[in-house]
Amino acid sequence: MLLDGRPERLLLERYDPACGGPEAAWLHGEGLVARVARIERGLGMAFLTCGAELPELTASSTGLVEGAVVLARVTGPARAGKLATARIEPQAATAGGDTGLGRQHPRPALPERLQAFAPGARIERGAVARQAADLAQDQALAVEHPLPGGARLSFEPTRALIAVDVDVGPAAGQDAKQARRAANVSALRETARLLRLKGLGGLVVIDLAGKGHDGPALARIAREAFAPDDPGVALGAISRFGLLELQLPWRDTPLAERLCGLDGRPTPQTFALALLRRIEADVGPGGRVRARCGRAVAEAAQALAPRLAERIGHRFSIAIDPELAPGAWRIDPA
Repeated sequence: MLLDGRPERLLLERYDPACGGPEAAWLHGEGLVARVARIERGLGMAFLTCGAELPELTASSTGLVEGAVVLARVTGPARAGKLATARIEPQAATAGGDTGLGRQHPRPALPERLQAFAPGARIERGAVARQAADLAQDQALAVEHPLPGGARLSFEPTRALIAVDVDVGPAAGQDAKQARRAANVSALRETARLLRLKGLGGLVVIDLAGKGHDGPALARIAREAFAPDDPGVALGAISRFGLLELQLPWRDTPLAERLCGLDGRPTPQTFALALLRRIEADVGPGGRVRARCGRAVAEAAQALAPRLAERIGHRFSIAIDPELAPGAWRIDPA
């Protein structure tokens, strides 16, 4: 999904060769039937299960007993070692058993989920879509983002909050006050877009450029920029240190957690999918290509290659080249 020609949202639905279908994950707002697997009274938390094929969730334990079958709705995604969260609906059965556990309704197809953000807009496919997805992925994983005039925006997610820094840099020029205001206005709009793209929420602290800000004006711009994230957005006043605090609802698993490993680098599967997109772009009508890459990426790509062959035929091969670094590859005509 693009906003003014720039990536705003990136929806991932990856194929899992192990189960022969999309990866199991809960979507915000999904309804489900679950069994209360166990209760941690000290934490006020209940653990819900929907069977072995779907991830566990947590909910408030108020009024629940172990073994009960309940109706629930997903309120938050899984992230950073935390299970997805759910809200128990008023209707709840008291009998045990696992019959009928799972999603209340079939999961919406990816085009349907994408269309919901822009009803009536045309969905692009093919080369245009691949290029947009690659750009969105690059921006989702980037730490620094340029602003007009040479200013910069930096994102540093921590366990407690998301820190965002606005750096005017060479944009200050001769009229520093005007440059700072322009950078802050641009930064608020870009921060809203990029937080949606990165899938980030919770407490966000924006370190605005300079001091002595026009608080009401910047607050109005912030409310407009974050309006698509309502309900659930709370804005604080700008502090005397030039900090703007806001609270955003968690509606997605952060993309960095899905695309990268614990070391912060893209996983072999992420590199493999990028390689397959490049193969599809390079093979051309009637052509054949040969790709070479490191072992881990090659193995991940080979497991997914049959899905690509369904679309373009067996007109490519993937081989291991131990001399290539992770994430590097070569594609040559076959």
